[in-house]
Amino acid sequence: MSGPNTPSAAHFFGYGSLVNRATHSYPQAHPAHLKGWRRVWVHTAARPVAYLSVMRDENCTIAGLAAHVPGGDWAALDEREAAYARHPAQALPIGRAPLDVQVYAVPQAAAALPQTAHPILLSYLDAVVQGFLREFGEEGVIGFFDTTAGWDAPIRNDRAAPLYPRAQRLNAFEIACVDAALARCGATLI
Repeated sequence: MSGPNTPSAAHFFGYGSLVNRATHSYPQAHPAHLKGWRRVWVHTAARPVAYLSVMRDENCTIAGLAAHVPGGDWAALDEREAAYARHPAQALPIGRAPLDVQVYAVPQAAAALPQTAHPILLSYLDAVVQGFLREFGEEGVIGFFDTTAGWDAPIRNDRAAPLYPRAQRLNAFEIACVDAALARCGATLI
């Protein structure tokens, strides 16, 4: 992704699995907030399962990580986020000055609601929630669920045999946090 969408500042804002530092190797990452965006579960023809995206919502602020892209080389991150397009935004790192970032979002025209044929993978959600627990604590997990739309989507329980390529092993406390949050929002496991 080069050309007019190439950012002058080499920072991105991760709001899902990129919040879990075990899923990437971006060493200069800092907890941050992004105003005017909300997470949403979507699926596209690019992937067989649902995944997180963001959409503009002036009444919402989401937590995540603002991270430097080493050497300004976006190729690896663009490959990881291949179903997304980059958008300029401004993150508010905790205890730091505002930072120009790029945020990855699925183009609205390509996004569809998750369904049984394209469910959310529990192993993906586990990795995301583990990251939020480590970065923002239990309040951060509650905030993640509250600022994410689409919890009526089916969630495939693949925890015993993870399908998500960057799945993480969760401890009993982390599993209990995921399960309690899913119960609180009335999510359906299939």
